[in-house]
Amino acid sequence: MPRLPTALRSVRVRLLVIALLPMLVLLPILLGSTVLRWSGKVDAILVNKVTGDLTIADQYLGRLVETSGERVDAAARSVELFRALEGGDAEAYLERELTRLGLDFLRVARASEWPVVQAALNGEWHSAIDVFDAGTLRALSPEMSERAEVPLIPTRGALPTGRTAETRGMVIHSAAPLTLPDGTRAALVGGMLLNRNLDFINTINALVYRAESLPEGSQGTATLFLDDVRISTNVRLFENVRALGTRVSAEVRAEVLGEGRIWLDRAFVVNDWYISAYEPILDSFGTPVGMLYVGFLETPFSAAKRNSVITLALAFVLIALASVPVFLRWAGHIFRPLEGMMRTIDRVEEGDLSARNAPIETDSEIAQVARHFDGLLDRLEQRDRELRHWGEMLEQRVAERTQELQKAHRQLEQTTERLILSEKLAAVGEITASVAHEINNPVAVIQGNLDLARSNLGAAGAPAAEEFRLIDDQVYRIGVIVSKLLHFARPEDYSGVDQSVDPAEVVRDCLVLTRHQIEASGIRCSLETASRSSVHISRTELQQVVVNLILNAVHAMPGGGVLRVLTTEDGAEVVLTVQDTGTGIAPDTLARIFDPFFTTKQTQGTGLGLSISRQIVSRAGGTITAYSTPGEGSRFVVRLPIEENAQMRYPDRMSRNPTGQASALGQNDTQRPSERSGGETEWQLKH
Repeated sequence: MPRLPTALRSVRVRLLVIALLPMLVLLPILLGSTVLRWSGKVDAILVNKVTGDLTIADQYLGRLVETSGERVDAAARSVELFRALEGGDAEAYLERELTRLGLDFLRVARASEWPVVQAALNGEWHSAIDVFDAGTLRALSPEMSERAEVPLIPTRGALPTGRTAETRGMVIHSAAPLTLPDGTRAALVGGMLLNRNLDFINTINALVYRAESLPEGSQGTATLFLDDVRISTNVRLFENVRALGTRVSAEVRAEVLGEGRIWLDRAFVVNDWYISAYEPILDSFGTPVGMLYVGFLETPFSAAKRNSVITLALAFVLIALASVPVFLRWAGHIFRPLEGMMRTIDRVEEGDLSARNAPIETDSEIAQVARHFDGLLDRLEQRDRELRHWGEMLEQRVAERTQELQKAHRQLEQTTERLILSEKLAAVGEITASVAHEINNPVAVIQGNLDLARSNLGAAGAPAAEEFRLIDDQVYRIGVIVSKLLHFARPEDYSGVDQSVDPAEVVRDCLVLTRHQIEASGIRCSLETASRSSVHISRTELQQVVVNLILNAVHAMPGGGVLRVLTTEDGAEVVLTVQDTGTGIAPDTLARIFDPFFTTKQTQGTGLGLSISRQIVSRAGGTITAYSTPGEGSRFVVRLPIEENAQMRYPDRMSRNPTGQASALGQNDTQRPSERSGGETEWQLKH
């Protein structure tokens, strides 16, 4: 995990971050999210308002269409029209009614493809918005055709077109059933042109956007579209010029006229952004032919939201400027004592144990920590003085101990010389014992055959009785010689010197004997004697085993190391362990270290040390095990039965044969290597 820069790891920076994080980070995030939510709510309110405005405009247009149909129906039912039709004065009457009803044309039709007229011919009045082409308008009234024409003005965002003018007319088309004097069914058809009908659009605007319904600076607008062209609007292209002939954006046209859906959103209208609402206008065939629009200028609302955000930001800055110094002062009361403790720690690390924190009068937790820290420094200084005193005493004791060691070293040299002589005598004794055993076997054969011959010959052997006696004498003499040789080779087997010994005491004696070799090799020795029980073994033999293991460990650490010797108890056994941190033993070599005459010391050893140690331990009813990891060291573990268990567990090892010789030991010893956990290879002896 990457570490933080040093500046960010300081207590001052962390405390400042903790103090300022709520004010400079969390509060702005909270204000920002609140402003965004508030802005969304305002936009939703504006959309709801423009939706209501569109509803009013739509109701007014629907009412206008319905009123037109009612007037035409009333005229069709009037007695005056019937009399005019009977008197042949229908055209003059219709001309007068045209002006009175506020229509642009009024006529009698006997047949037509318009759904409005067909409904009237079927006996029901009907009124709807329809679009007349230029020819139809001219046929009805040349003046109406001229008024309907609106030149197109290029508009940003509008759908590209090759037309230059809109010549069609959007008409409120009304028809009512009429019965002629001859009984023929006809229809009275009238209509009002909406192109350039500014009164109509001004009325809608006045109804929707009454005085003070919008904030200052905003402006309500209404527009009637034929297809996507403004044919009647109060949207201004310039100051006094209405935006007739401009076109709606392609995006709005696609949704309203293309998909027949209502648009409720901000939209770019001619030259500015408006909160807008558009709805499609359907003709009598049910086809979208135009749009009705209402909307109001977005700029004042955007300015109000912007001003609100600026006001909140300024208020936040002012509050931060006023509160941050207070937070910093509060934080200073925390990090200044901590920084003082850090300076004290630096002085202590440089060796100035008299350094202390400045007195802190408050009872805060940090002040308590500072006072506690000063108390720890007082105890540390006292301990330092004690350690220095102990160091002087230790130097004095080391000098005394050195003199003792020198004296012991001289004694050890003398003991070593005697030990070497003893080893040589032991080697001669082993050879002598082997020779004695080899002689014993043929002597036993001669004695047996002699007894057999004397028995078989009986009285016939009387002439040779003297010779047989001489042979008996010489065999006995040979036995006496062999017995003396065995007494020389293994005096303990015949002197009854097997005894109860304390392994811990023997180990301490052995370390004294080998102290010179240990110190000469620069080895640190560790002795742990946790055992309290005794074992049944010759003291000299156990010394021989321990000394051999210690010297082997010393030879394995020519460059120095750690020698660990310990005695413990494990159930009914005493466990003696000799462990070193030397070069270790390879697995293939570890399998052969107990073989007679096998050595890795070249000319420095005979290869009999571990073999003899194994025989000694086995004779006492124990086992010796070796563990080693190359490059890490070796560990030899000797297990001997506790004295009260020795006779019960190993009675054969304590017995002696009639000739006074030890029973054959080690003849069935087997060697078995096995792997230990941790990469150690062990070699264990079992009887």
